[in-house]
Amino acid sequence: MSKLPLLVATGILKDLRKRGVVLASKKSSRTAAEGLLAVAQNGKKAVVVELNCETDFVARNEIFQFLASSLARVALSAVSPVQQIQEAFPFGSEYLENIKINLDHPKICGETTVQSAVTEVAAMVGENVKLRRGFALSTSSHGVISSYLHTSPQPGLGRIAGLLTLEVEDENASLDALQRIGSSLAMHIVASKPLFLSKELVSSEAIESERDILKSQAESSGKSQMAIEKMVEGRMRKYFEEVVLLEQKFVMNDSVNVKSLLNDLSKEVGSSVKIGNFLRMEVGEGIQRYITHWSPIFVHKLKHSFYCNEVAGAVQNLKLELHSVDEVRFELQA
Repeated sequence: MSKLPLLVATGILKDLRKRGVVLASKKSSRTAAEGLLAVAQNGKKAVVVELNCETDFVARNEIFQFLASSLARVALSAVSPVQQIQEAFPFGSEYLENIKINLDHPKICGETTVQSAVTEVAAMVGENVKLRRGFALSTSSHGVISSYLHTSPQPGLGRIAGLLTLEVEDENASLDALQRIGSSLAMHIVASKPLFLSKELVSSEAIESERDILKSQAESSGKSQMAIEKMVEGRMRKYFEEVVLLEQKFVMNDSVNVKSLLNDLSKEVGSSVKIGNFLRMEVGEGIQRYITHWSPIFVHKLKHSFYCNEVAGAVQNLKLELHSVDEVRFELQA
């Protein structure tokens, strides 16, 4: 039997794939602010990577999800163990793009580089697909790494991720209780959005800036200087409860804060337990987003509201710019 038809078919398929890659490169300048976070971890290390696309429709695509999970596993193997780190170790796409990756999927398989795999999936889904960033957490002590993914289409994937390390002083202590509390604290991090681990780690610039704002607000009340100082101190305590993880009320039991929860955990395991580091990450944070081709009827209503100044209260965190009857652009504020 002649091998010519097979060779022709192989050549056509190769040509189509090349054309798809060319089309994908043309889409690379388009905003990709949707996508998924993928988490991979072992006993001592965890990584989370962000893979972006243009629409949530593609984020639900199984080949896109397969790639995101594969990239997280590659990153877990590629990132060297981080010893004695105080914060999450960040890495960009350039850290992984030339690493070899073995893919085993009906639509994409074989060995290639990370960058080539991303480009090929972009060609398949017809959107700009980008590996944006990643973070690694590790613990060199006796402890656990816990993670939680919000809006998770399948295990290891989600739109918001919370990760932390819990470390116990006694190397012989059981880790079962740490695993249980760690999972709850990872969920707490997603929900409560802490910025700092402890009050001592809040920068002096952030404290002074917040104090100045609160003082100005208190002075406008017309109260005495002593009353103003008490108001500022009270509001500073509230500020720390909002942004410092150890000072936050625990989301699953707001009668205790996270610091008290760790004290209770230490008593349960018979040894001091502390949070080594933590991370909260969300798809698309910090990326300018654009919406185009909205319904003309909706845009007409929006345009009418805009001219009547009724839109301001409804979109407090958005800047709107009307370009035409069928295009509205908005930019997320930092």
